[in-house]
Amino acid sequence: MKTKLTLIGLLLFVMTSLSGQEITSGKFGNGLFNLVGKDSSWTMRVGLRAQLLGTSTWEDGESGETSFLIRRSRLKFDGFAYSPKLKYKIELGLSNRDQSGASVYTSNAPRYILDAVLMWNFHKNFVIWFGQTKLPGNRERVISSANLQQVDRSILNSRFTIDRDIGFQLRHHFNLSEKFVVREIFSLAQGEGRNITTGNLGGHQYTGRIELLPFGNFSSKGDYKGSDLKREQTPKLALGVSYDHNNNAVKTRSNQGSYMVNDTGFYKTNINTLFVDAMFKYQGFSFMAEYSNRDAKDPFAKNSDGSLLFDDDNDQVIVQVGKGLNLQTGVLLKNDWEVSGRFTTIDWDKITGNSNQNQYTLGLSKYIVGHKLKVQTDISHLEVAAGNNELMYRLQCDIHF
Repeated sequence: MKTKLTLIGLLLFVMTSLSGQEITSGKFGNGLFNLVGKDSSWTMRVGLRAQLLGTSTWEDGESGETSFLIRRSRLKFDGFAYSPKLKYKIELGLSNRDQSGASVYTSNAPRYILDAVLMWNFHKNFVIWFGQTKLPGNRERVISSANLQQVDRSILNSRFTIDRDIGFQLRHHFNLSEKFVVREIFSLAQGEGRNITTGNLGGHQYTGRIELLPFGNFSSKGDYKGSDLKREQTPKLALGVSYDHNNNAVKTRSNQGSYMVNDTGFYKTNINTLFVDAMFKYQGFSFMAEYSNRDAKDPFAKNSDGSLLFDDDNDQVIVQVGKGLNLQTGVLLKNDWEVSGRFTTIDWDKITGNSNQNQYTLGLSKYIVGHKLKVQTDISHLEVAAGNNELMYRLQCDIHF
């Protein structure tokens, strides 16, 4: 921890001590400060945000548990280099949760880096991204955790997301009419998640996404923000479909989950994930829907001799195949209080041995300075087939500089 704080302090000191550039600060929530090169050939905006979370849970027949957590704490840098057509984004995770997942595959090191990506607008409406960032999967995952409508994402996201990976993305958009916008994305990634240092262990991961916005763009990119804080004056709708193929995947949830380590290295199988989603906003009302479906060529992990693979706890290793549905809506009042509701259902294939789940969530948010300074609370009831039901209460404060 001491080394980490020293490095951060040194970085900030160096940036603020450099001569020959303009240093400015904007309004609250738009970065701690902005740097502009003397010749205007580069810019850097530096931001910091934190989420402070308290949670209480009660399971059937058991006493409750309470925890307090710095859920997220992140340092962000973005701007352009050499030309406004060459942008970049770097995001570092500072909390324990942000850095979790250290293993031999990440050189047994904390996973500090969330995003490190270059974005080059090389021709008209074509942009190529290269580096580590979120893959173009389900909409809820691509929405920043800073801009969520409720305390955290749904259980659909935690079970089915393809999250971050390293590779490249080709993005393009065009207009079918004056308002009708179409966006296309193709991604090629390593296929094993973020901060992997051991090289490509399986095949590669291919993701395609198309988005349709028949009524035009949302205000301030609101199709990727929770709540209708801009109170859209005309109805706005975004429809999206993503298909992900992870060739010879070596983890139980495509590029997420546990490695399927067998007697000769890794069990490999093709894993496919489909996402269909929608976002609608109008005058403070918002509605988001997502459907996910994951399948595998052969979900039963095996050793080289064809015998079934078991983990250290003697549980059979199986690709987590199944489907999920998430429906979420909210109404923003004139005083910037919002009431929101969410229903999520997870339907696992029987072969996984997992219990199906339904979760109902009621949320209340107060936006003091939009998503930059807000207080959110929600209560959720989780129904587990052949298991213990759970009641969860959460309270979270967000502050973003």
